[in-house]
Amino acid sequence: MDLQSIKNRFGIIGNSPSLNHALNTAVQVAATDLTVLIVGESGVGKEVFSQIIHSLSSRKHNPFIAVNCGAIPEGTIDSELFGHEKGAFTGAVDSRKGYFETVSGGTIFLDEIGEMPLGTQARLLRVLETGEFIRVGSSKVQKTDVRVIAATNRELLEFTQKGRFREDLYYRLSTVPIRVPALRDRKEDVLLLFRKFAVDFAERYKTQPIQLDDDAKNLLIHHPWQGNVRELKNIAEQISVLSSTNNITATTLQQFLPDQNKNRRMPVLAGQSGSSSAEFANEREILYKLFFDMKKDVTELKKMFLEILQNPSLAGNAANYTRDSLMQDFHTNGDLSPVLNNPAPTHTAVLPGNMGSQPVILHEDDIHHHEEVEESLNIMDKEKELILKALKKHKGKRRDASLDLGISERTLYRKLKEYDIEE
Repeated sequence: MDLQSIKNRFGIIGNSPSLNHALNTAVQVAATDLTVLIVGESGVGKEVFSQIIHSLSSRKHNPFIAVNCGAIPEGTIDSELFGHEKGAFTGAVDSRKGYFETVSGGTIFLDEIGEMPLGTQARLLRVLETGEFIRVGSSKVQKTDVRVIAATNRELLEFTQKGRFREDLYYRLSTVPIRVPALRDRKEDVLLLFRKFAVDFAERYKTQPIQLDDDAKNLLIHHPWQGNVRELKNIAEQISVLSSTNNITATTLQQFLPDQNKNRRMPVLAGQSGSSSAEFANEREILYKLFFDMKKDVTELKKMFLEILQNPSLAGNAANYTRDSLMQDFHTNGDLSPVLNNPAPTHTAVLPGNMGSQPVILHEDDIHHHEEVEESLNIMDKEKELILKALKKHKGKRRDASLDLGISERTLYRKLKEYDIEE
């Protein structure tokens, strides 16, 4: 089967060299039973490649199942994949077959393989190497004949270096890697895809297909398309439904395109280039950097306050500052400038505490015998707080909230389940 026939059969549009290379690789490996790892950003169509491989293989008449590893809770994923025995855990009222048992002879597509727990990774490695698995709660070894196709939008090799993904499993999965190009890397296909989507939506909604002027086409081609083909399709549908005219200008198109400056608001290290921000792709790593910066700011405020206590010449009119006024300034403005900007040769200062509004005379022993208190910053509490703020800001719209947080919508869904957040 030639490449164009495959594109027509599976609805693939585009002629970029990188896309054609990925398709050729999929066609060549389909006839074998080799494990395949499909790598690409969210929305590029990785599942379509898995369907191509299965449909062109000798297993095409046997079952095919797609499993999203990121959408299954960690406590149940072993049962989903490998099955369980009656009474293996609370709620296991009957024995149940897992996917590796029911799809034997066919193909299983493991999407978002990078989200799979380490314990499940060990079980999967055994299946790939020996074809054997054990149900949860059982001691009986069973055999299966399943071809595994995995996909990820993460850099798994970096995950192995951080201990988040088994190195032996990575090399076992990537027997044949296929990298699906991002839409911004195949700009020549953007207009072809948009035209196809516009015609499809015009037929669905019984309207005339929308047309782009030259400026609008140029804007469409140079948009970064963080959501790739999925995002382009959504934009085409929005314009088809909401636009009051069929002739779309750049100004009209701009109203439907997301503001890229608002999609990346999470902090990065100062002085780092945009290309290096990929190391913060994981939302927890971004939060770590945020909290480290917060801790640094608190430490600086401590030092500033201590300098006032240790250097009487900086105290100035601190005696005129009552406890309430000083604390109000600190909480409102986040600094102690009212004290620092009024120097005077006095040995008085005001300390926060239950001391009323009277100034306190500081002795040298009081200054040198101080104790720093280490703040306790709970990462998970702050992560949950950010998610709640994003959902409230975007009125419960998960897609907009995930873009604002800098994470995928699937990851946000998993976090909502993990923290038991009701939308």
